[in-house]
Parts: sequence; structure tokens; C-alpha cells
Amino acid sequence: MIPSIALNDGHSIPQLGLGTWPLGDAEVAVVVPTAIELGYRHIDTAAKYGNEAGVGEGIRRSGIDRDELFVTTKLDGQYQGEDRAIEGLRGSLERLDLEFVDLLLIHWPLPDRGEFLSTWRTFEKLQAEGFTRSIGVSNFKPAHLDVLLDAGATVPAVNQVDLSPTNARLAERAYHDSRGIVTEAWSPIKDILDQPVLLEIAEKHERSAAQVALRSHLQNGIVAIPKSANPERLADNIAVFDFELDSRDLEAIAAIDVPGSGADSDQIGH
Repeated sequence: MIPSIALNDGHSIPQLGLGTWPLGDAEVAVVVPTAIELGYRHIDTAAKYGNEAGVGEGIRRSGIDRDELFVTTKLDGQYQGEDRAIEGLRGSLERLDLEFVDLLLIHWPLPDRGEFLSTWRTFEKLQAEGFTRSIGVSNFKPAHLDVLLDAGATVPAVNQVDLSPTNARLAERAYHDSRGIVTEAWSPIKDILDQPVLLEIAEKHERSAAQVALRSHLQNGIVAIPKSANPERLADNIAVFDFELDSRDLEAIAAIDVPGSGADSDQIGH
């Protein structure tokens, strides 16, 4: 069983989930029930991915009870602003064929547009109305989060960011920790095969490099959302709860971090 992390709003989030980008509807409708059968209970999608209908179909095919699943979706720039955010979540719920999502995220801050605070205020209303259990953000820097917190807004439950062993985002994680925000990684196993350290640790534990990378995130209190449509890789990615990295392993992995790498949400986004 996948462990969960407590969120600042009283809910909890499974620490390992299934990323669904860039799968289309037909493919994801097959992958989702396969993942659920393997033990995944956390499914991550987005309006921009164009696969919410397929995710919903996959959930129905699985036959699993809704209460056993944690479903995340995200609203991109098309839906920033009060009325557009309401319309966006309504459309996502229709495509997913769900009455609510467990976590709703602002996909990118798009700071030049100056709309993420008003969008966040709308997210607060959508949460109060029961259309989402938790609200959070994605790709937000501390400066973007400060705008929300300085306005006295609800503290985001989650910030989903571009994070991997080579892009550990230590300063941002410390910021999140100090404010009760859970860090979630949307790129948890990126560039792992280029890292001899990961391959050496994998050999030591008789595991794959992906499993070592994922295990390091879990032990660091990060929620990881690896992406795959391959059943063998899906099984490999979830088989990370029966071994433990020691302190030397974690120190060696921390040493491959390249500060400042990864997506810059002041420059890109959608």
C-alpha cells in the first residue's frame, strides 16, 4: 500500500502517483486501469493534457470505488481569472465524469498576466463549494507564493514542480516546508541514466536507477509523479516500498544536484 502525506487542510495525498502527460485519451484509458490494478491510487492529469476524458474512462473501466482514488487536475492559462476558472473546473469534471477532484492546481503562474491571485481566490470558493477537496499550485516560485500569502489567502496544500535528483530545488523545498506546503515532483526520474552515482546505488541495492531516484524522493518527503505507459515500468516505479536508502546513498544523490536548473516559470508557462 502506498503511504500518504498529510496536507495542511486535513486531507492526505498518496506519495506516489501516475503522471499521464503526454498520453492521449485512448492510451490513457488503458493505462489507468492497469496502474490501478498494480496498486496506484493517485492519478494526475490536466485540462491542457487533453486526456481527462480518457482518465475518466480508465477509472470507470477499473471498477474501483471513487473514495479509493486521489485525482488531481490542473487549469492552465486559458482558465486563469474568476469566471474562466469556474468554467475550467466545470469542464474538467464533465470530462472526468466526476463530481469532484481531490486536488486542483493552477498549472503555471504566468506572472506577467497578473491573474493568478484572482484565480486562487476562485479556487478557494470552488473548494468551499465541494468541487475540489484540496487546492494547490504548480511551477510557482517562492516569489509567486508570497503574493498569495501576503494577500492573506489560503496556503496552497501542494506545489507541483519540475524536480529530479539533478534539480533538487533545495531552497524551494525549505520554503515549502516552513509554510506547510507539500512538494510534488512532476519530473522525478528525469536524466537519471546520465548519472553514474544513481547507477552505482542501483547496483548496490539490486534495483533500477528509476527506483533509486523515486525512493530518494519518498525518503525526502516529496510526492513523486512518474510518467509511463509501459506496464513493466509502471510495476517497476511502484516497487519502491520494500527497500531503504542509507544516509550515504542520500548524500551521494544530493551531491548531483545542479542548482538553478529546470523550468523557470518566470520565463515559460501555458
